[in-house]
Amino acid sequence: MKQRFSVPTVQEFALIGVTALWGGTFLVLHEAMRFAGPLFFVGMRFLFAGAFVALLAGKRMFGFTRREIWAGTLIGVVLSTGYALQSAGLQYISSSRSAFITAFYVPVVPIFQWLIFRRAPHLMSWIGIGLAFAGLVLLAGPAAGHLTLGHGEFLTVLATLAIALEIIFISMFAKGVDSRRITVVQLVSGGLMALCVMPVAGEGVPGFSWVWIVCALVLGGLSALVQLVMNWAQKSVSATKATLIYAGEPVWGGIVGRLAGDALPPTTLLGAAFIIAGVVASEMRPTWRRKASSADRIGQTD
Repeated sequence: MKQRFSVPTVQEFALIGVTALWGGTFLVLHEAMRFAGPLFFVGMRFLFAGAFVALLAGKRMFGFTRREIWAGTLIGVVLSTGYALQSAGLQYISSSRSAFITAFYVPVVPIFQWLIFRRAPHLMSWIGIGLAFAGLVLLAGPAAGHLTLGHGEFLTVLATLAIALEIIFISMFAKGVDSRRITVVQLVSGGLMALCVMPVAGEGVPGFSWVWIVCALVLGGLSALVQLVMNWAQKSVSATKATLIYAGEPVWGGIVGRLAGDALPPTTLLGAAFIIAGVVASEMRPTWRRKASSADRIGQTD
C-alpha cells in the first residue's frame, strides 16, 4: 500500500514561515545583550510588540473578555520568563549554542502534556526525549568524567521549560478567543512583568544606545508577528504538530550563527544532531505495528 502524504495547510505553512524568521533572531538577541540587561530588553521588546499588534487590531481591541485577560496574562508570564532566561543565557554562550539547546523544549512538551492532561507520551516521544537529553549532555561538553554545564547553558535549559509550557497553554486557551486581543494581553503583561522584576533581580536601566533600541523594535515586530500567527494557527494545528514545525528553529539559528562566525566544535555539532533527531523522533508515529497486525490477520485467514 502506498503511503499517503497530506499537503500542509495554510496554518502549517504560516508556522513554518515564522519559524524560519525566528531562527535568525538568536544572533540579533545576542548582540542586544551587549548593551542592555535581559529583563529590560525583554520588557521593552514585548511592549513594542504589544503596541504593534494593538495598532494592527484597530477596532478589534474593544470588547476584551475575562478569558482573554486571565489566559493572556498567564501565557504572558510564562512567555516573558522563557525569553528573559534565554536572553540571560545569551550573555554567556553563542547564538548557535543557544538555538540548539532551546530546541530541547520540543520533546519536553509531551512530558508536560502527561503531567497536565494525564496523557502518557507515545513510545517515540520517550525515544525522542532520550536522544535530546543525550544531545544536551554532549553540548555540556563532558570532560574529565564530569559535565561542564555552564551558567549560560543552565539558564537556557530553564528557558526551554517555560517555552514548552507556553505552547501547552496556547493550545489550551487559543480556541474561543480573539487572536489579536489575547496576543496584546500576552505581550503587554509579559513586558510589564519583566520590567517589574528588574529591581528584584538587581538589574538597572541601561544607558541610551541605538543598538538595543533598533534590536528591540525589530524583535518586537517579529514577536508581534509570531504570537499572532501562533495564536491563530494553533486553533487548528495541534500542539504536537506545531512543535514538530518549530523544530526547524535551531537549524536556522545554527546556520545564521555559523555564518556570523560562531565556532561549532565537533561535540557541539554532534549534540545538536542528537537534539534535532530527538525532536523529529518524538513526533514520528511508525506504522509497523499496524502493518504487523494486518499481516497476522492475513496469515490467520490463509
